[in-house]
Amino acid sequence: MTGANGQLGQDLLPQLLDRGHEAVGSGSAPFWRGAEEQPYVRMDLTDSAQTAAVLARLRPEAVIHCAAWTAVDAAEAPENRSRVWAINAEGTERLARACGELGCKLLYLSTDYVFDGQGTEPWRPDGQEPRPLNEYGRSKLAGERAVLALAEKSFVVRISGLFGPHGRNFVKTMLRLGRERESVRVVDDQIGRPTYIRDLARLLADLIESEAYGIYHASNEGPYLSWAAFAGEIFRRAGLPARVIPVSTAEYGLSAAVRPLNSRLDTGKLTEKGFAPLPPWQDALERFLKEWRESDGTD
Repeated sequence: MTGANGQLGQDLLPQLLDRGHEAVGSGSAPFWRGAEEQPYVRMDLTDSAQTAAVLARLRPEAVIHCAAWTAVDAAEAPENRSRVWAINAEGTERLARACGELGCKLLYLSTDYVFDGQGTEPWRPDGQEPRPLNEYGRSKLAGERAVLALAEKSFVVRISGLFGPHGRNFVKTMLRLGRERESVRVVDDQIGRPTYIRDLARLLADLIESEAYGIYHASNEGPYLSWAAFAGEIFRRAGLPARVIPVSTAEYGLSAAVRPLNSRLDTGKLTEKGFAPLPPWQDALERFLKEWRESDGTD
């Protein structure tokens, strides 16, 4: 698994090990950053020789590719673009080619940002042409295309609004701001559904154990909502008095990257293929907040 030190990787690697798989995490850092010792190997996807050597030595039956440049606004900076593409597009292509040659499965994590956000209908995984609006989305779409072209046994899983106990994410930011401020401005015209890492990790393990290859959309179930509405639910359920001030994306005006307004993902293909859908986001948020309270409300 690439990206083992990321917020998803730190939950997914233990999930795979708990299921009895011989799983090895990898990343560009020299060591595993998780709480408990786990199998880990250093592998920088921008280093072609290192990537080839690691895969040749491990000869995996399956690869889950979580590593990515995910700083959406920073990806717009001219000085960062070559690095963004080296990781998200070229690194993914290198990995896909190696998986194709080894004949192993490859699961690639993608994003709702491959779509242009027009309209109000949920985006289906098949039959709709992606049109990304920003550099991050374009680089991730290039990665998708490389995976589908070069790795015959491949899964592409597009996700949105990822949150969980590790790293930085919207829920943890709102919990911090809700304690520091009386009010918080949050955009009210970007619509989608959040995805809880604990639930996503279970789904990804289910997928990689199958042979139901293809493109999927994954988010927690429940009604679609705006970031402002989600922030309001976070404050209410966490017992924080902060008030949400809904603003349009244009009024918010702090983002370097253009973001899609419609990030509704149609997740129906999961059940069509026999996979259990993720629980409603309301349930996921409650479980996250319970863990947060038990950690004394600290990151």
